[in-house]
Amino acid sequence: MRTSKIINYWDAFKNKSTNRKIFAAAVVVAAMTILVNFASICKQLTLAWKFGRGDDIDAFLIAFILPSFLVNVIGGSLNAAFIPTYIQVRQQEGVVSAQKLFSTVSASSLILLTLANLLTVTTAPFYLKLLGSNFSPEKLHLTFQLLCIVSPLIIFSGIITIWSAVLNSGERFALAAFTPAITPIVSIVFLIAFPFLGIYGLALSLPLGTVLEIIALGKALQKQGISFIPQLRYWGVHLNQVASQYIPMIAGAFLLSSTSLIDRAMAAMLEPGSVAALDYGNRLIALPLGLATTALSTAFVPYCSQMVAQGNWFGAIDTTKKYIFLSFALSIPLTILLVIFSVPLVELVFQRGAFTARDTRIVAQIQSCYALQIPFYISGIVLVRLISSLKSNHILMYGALISLVVNCLLNYIFAEVIGVKGIALSTSCVYVISFIYLLFYSVRTLKNYVAG
Repeated sequence: MRTSKIINYWDAFKNKSTNRKIFAAAVVVAAMTILVNFASICKQLTLAWKFGRGDDIDAFLIAFILPSFLVNVIGGSLNAAFIPTYIQVRQQEGVVSAQKLFSTVSASSLILLTLANLLTVTTAPFYLKLLGSNFSPEKLHLTFQLLCIVSPLIIFSGIITIWSAVLNSGERFALAAFTPAITPIVSIVFLIAFPFLGIYGLALSLPLGTVLEIIALGKALQKQGISFIPQLRYWGVHLNQVASQYIPMIAGAFLLSSTSLIDRAMAAMLEPGSVAALDYGNRLIALPLGLATTALSTAFVPYCSQMVAQGNWFGAIDTTKKYIFLSFALSIPLTILLVIFSVPLVELVFQRGAFTARDTRIVAQIQSCYALQIPFYISGIVLVRLISSLKSNHILMYGALISLVVNCLLNYIFAEVIGVKGIALSTSCVYVISFIYLLFYSVRTLKNYVAG
């Protein structure tokens, strides 16, 4: 009886210690993410000032959507499938085996990303006509040129995603959280220093910025004694484990990321400038979303994966509950403020140069609709990371399929009734439904593990 009490006290102490570590890591990541968001805001101010809701920025956003889509699907999915297994191998078999797994996964992802890059460019003349269905021939040609410039992002950003995740798994959060500030800073420099390049300057700045990010992360990995040289030299049960999780994860990410692609494609079917309006309306909302999700999920994944690897199910449950409660407690007041002060915020941030008062009214309405998703999006990310740590990514795949179907249906209904802001409202509704789905299956999965 005495021994049982000691064990319970020790488990409680470990859980509190882990929660403190997650919180401390989240604070570090949040601080770095604030700097990144500040750089992103400055970049967005520059874009609004120079391009407003004109054809150039519309073309750029459609050109950029497929590369960013593939980065999320291929790179982001591989990250989520790889890190729990990487941490498990490092804890149970040592750093040498973990290094071999990392090198092989890096090589495999590089091959996959390169093929995706080539396919994106070669098939562009066909799918751009669908994405920009309301574009003029000149605007479509500009979109294709911009796509060719930004397409290397598929390779570069995929590498960045995996390398950052490895640094985070070693509890080296600060640099990985700060490096995303490099690319928007480079973009601002290009737009101001080389104004004659116009929208081409923005496109050129993106691959250049990501190359600088890769250099910074590569040096950080070297300092940790981790080789970033990709090599196909590790074949075994753990690589099969990564692959088995990657297949449902990539399917789920494909379905879920398709919502953004569909949103912009449907916005392109509306009046000119709708794609840009949708993007501007999401920018200020993306700041708290990016801050919270980057801080929470980056810090949450390594520790949650460790608890899962140790079979500490009650610790995983306790930590997840606390961070979901924290997410709602902090995000609901923020959501209310963003809705109430949407117009003055958009006016303060964007209304200058080519961005007019009419643009402000349209973007503020879109922003209010997007804001409604914040509590459910942030809490849903915690549940997604938990499910990935439990290696139950098939749940995410089915959830993404449901989200895609609901998003298409609501987009069509709401856009017909209230125009482009209906697409934003549809997105918020999708995240409410997604959160309910993830919560239900997270609880059921954890109960199965506890009972087993």
